[in-house]
Amino acid sequence: MDVPFWLWLAVLAVILGMLALDLFAHRRAHVIGVREAAAWSAVWVAIGVGFGAWVWWAHGAEFGQQYYAGYLIEKSLAVDNVFVWAIIFTYFAVPREYQHRVLFYGVLGALVLRGLFIAGGAALIANFGWVLYLFAAFLLWTGYRMLRQRDEHIDPARSRALRLFRRYVPMTDAYHGQRFLVRRAGVLVATPLLAVLVLVEVTDVIFAVDSIPAIFAVTDEPFLVFTANAFAILGLRAMYFLLADLVHRFVYLKTGLALVLIWVGVKMVLKVDLFYIPTTVSLAVIAAIIGTSVWLSLRATRGQGRRAVEAPAAPPFRRASEEELAEVEPFLRRRGNRTPASGS
Repeated sequence: MDVPFWLWLAVLAVILGMLALDLFAHRRAHVIGVREAAAWSAVWVAIGVGFGAWVWWAHGAEFGQQYYAGYLIEKSLAVDNVFVWAIIFTYFAVPREYQHRVLFYGVLGALVLRGLFIAGGAALIANFGWVLYLFAAFLLWTGYRMLRQRDEHIDPARSRALRLFRRYVPMTDAYHGQRFLVRRAGVLVATPLLAVLVLVEVTDVIFAVDSIPAIFAVTDEPFLVFTANAFAILGLRAMYFLLADLVHRFVYLKTGLALVLIWVGVKMVLKVDLFYIPTTVSLAVIAAIIGTSVWLSLRATRGQGRRAVEAPAAPPFRRASEEELAEVEPFLRRRGNRTPASGS
């Protein structure tokens, strides 16, 4: 697949434009409802699917199918990521009107980190073909482990990343609006919102370790790997607000994701020296596994409505009082102006 440099720049420009549009649309903190989340989800999915249609038209059916297979894998794994975010936000009692800000910067960081992972993975595959065996073994092991631990969930209270952050970074125990950093008595300190952002980034790195090798099993084109990741990730914020209260209904999704990882691991092993499974077959198998797991989940939990993740009795963080908000200074102080700020 011959991708000119200008096309990379054009795609990056589109992604940055979409991020700017999203930031402008949500410039004021507010609780995002189901209707708004559904509308934005439809927009992001339409853009992702539309880009795949352009790849199919401009570069042929094979590359179009490879893009869609990668996009479906990333979108499916992203749903599990959404559920982890729901647990994190609930445990740390992050006010709903501030969650979009955390996710916006979390997704921005994820795009950068995954771009680096993809570049590194592509370089390894190009120079050391045997690394595909390591990727395949990792996917098979991850899928097996996910099957065994399908009923287990992340415990934010035991997060090593959070413990390290709190050990080395001075922070308050209260949310100060949408701020990540504030000054108290002239000292710069982090708010719990920054700690939550760090935890969101760490969980995305963990998920990327699974998803990047998985997408390389269906396409070895860096352009398709990156764009499938990018367009799947861009819709994560809207997907979170749409699905966060439905975690309890997707009871078989983790099993389906585990089977997808095992399938692409097997495909990668066969691809190296033995037999190439057509992309059409791979796409059909992945779609069938995910579709069946979602259908069985919704069928098993029919009649159940939306329900928030259960919150701890005593969350570790709280909202700052009006007096505490009045005491903090702006993160960036203007020369000669040390008046406390009340905005975000």
